[in-house]
Amino acid sequence: MITYDRLFIGGSWVEPSNPELLDIASPHDRSVVGAAAQAQPADIDRAVAAARASFDAGVWRDTPPAERIAVLRRFNTLREENAEQIAHLISLENGSAGWFTRAGQPGLTRQANAYLKAAEEFGWEETLVPSDPASPVRSVVRREAVGVVAAVIPWNSPFSSATSKIIPALLAGNSVVLKVSPENSLSMGFLAELVERAGLPEGVISVLPADRETSEYLVSHKDVDKIAFTGSTRAGRRIAAIAGEQLKRVSLELGGKSAAVILPDADIDKAVAGVRFGSLLNNGESCIAQTRILAPRERYEEVVTALTELVESLKVGDPGDPDTFIGPMIRPDQQERVRNYIQLGIDEGARLVTGGPQIPAGLEQGNYVTPTVFADVDNSMRIAQEEIFGPVLVVIAYDGEDDAVRIANDSEYGLSGGVWSADEEHALAVARRIRTGTLTVNGASVAFDGPFGGFKASGIGREYGVVGLGTYTEYKTITV
Repeated sequence: MITYDRLFIGGSWVEPSNPELLDIASPHDRSVVGAAAQAQPADIDRAVAAARASFDAGVWRDTPPAERIAVLRRFNTLREENAEQIAHLISLENGSAGWFTRAGQPGLTRQANAYLKAAEEFGWEETLVPSDPASPVRSVVRREAVGVVAAVIPWNSPFSSATSKIIPALLAGNSVVLKVSPENSLSMGFLAELVERAGLPEGVISVLPADRETSEYLVSHKDVDKIAFTGSTRAGRRIAAIAGEQLKRVSLELGGKSAAVILPDADIDKAVAGVRFGSLLNNGESCIAQTRILAPRERYEEVVTALTELVESLKVGDPGDPDTFIGPMIRPDQQERVRNYIQLGIDEGARLVTGGPQIPAGLEQGNYVTPTVFADVDNSMRIAQEEIFGPVLVVIAYDGEDDAVRIANDSEYGLSGGVWSADEEHALAVARRIRTGTLTVNGASVAFDGPFGGFKASGIGREYGVVGLGTYTEYKTITV
């Protein structure tokens, strides 16, 4: 059993204010696989004070960018060297299938490399060419660190969410308090070990597992200058209200209910094979999952049949089994939530094609749900409008391209999406009409050098690359 009985505050492992440890349960069979200390408000105070002191003293803020880049590059190398252990810990505590946690490791490298490249090319200080050549005044524009950053992340993809925030925040010279979910105490404890080995100055970073109440205490703290949050739209609205009241800088990456638009000329087999990864990744517990499948009416039953065959072919079970594609939900309450949505879809009148609210046979000891496909779904149904966060897909018919775009845009969310077509340029033209922050054409991988984030209720601000790095800086203009 893995135990973290101390908290990582300001670069050191210290005694928690509450010595009681939280048991970490396996989603597969609910056995205890670890235990960890959980931060309380008093621990948050210590972490924020350390961050404030380190920032105000300039021990990291005033370090040349090239040296900051070297430290974060060392951290990324350490993470790469321990990729297998990271994948194992996430599967153990999250129930994420092994194929997913292992496949995600190269993505973490690409994410980090994009940030490192952006930092190398970033305009930390630039002198502007005067618009009036006769002007005796020149302007020096600097990009400086915001200050103390509270980074708050969810449980579903902990390493990706953590590094998407701490790497750019630290590259920009900020001090960081990373608040992680209690469920991820093991993998995030290991992340803290890697951060410690990377060699940041004292006080610059803390990694604290804590509950929602303690999280709110952190984001409300008077010495926090910026909040970077990934999580539910409901929580994001609360954080935005706190940030607005206190005039804190804020970036929010929130929920999604994304559409995969299959155009009439698409290769259905290839499109449905792409849905396997684009819609059912991480057991369906993903904000970018394309869970609304939009199919042309003239090929509707063909899509439904192919999708049903795909879902029924996927093995559900132990995330440690290399043949497993879909593992358990992270907690019993999440399992019940997904099963309730499946029953709601039946009650709403959608056609249950495969799956259902029953727990898969032989897996009753864990947090499992049966992967489910609904057909004859109207986009106004709750199962088409609300984020379920599980392996539940809805297939919606459309009549013509304009109707497909209308349905795709008929959502309070706008985080992700996809378009499938034999004509790549035509698919790109359709993608331009969909109001969402990130789209893929024919299942392309997401690139980490471009900005990532959402429209509408899917968030505020962007992550990744030079744009993501810039959100952790403030502009300063000096005229000479």
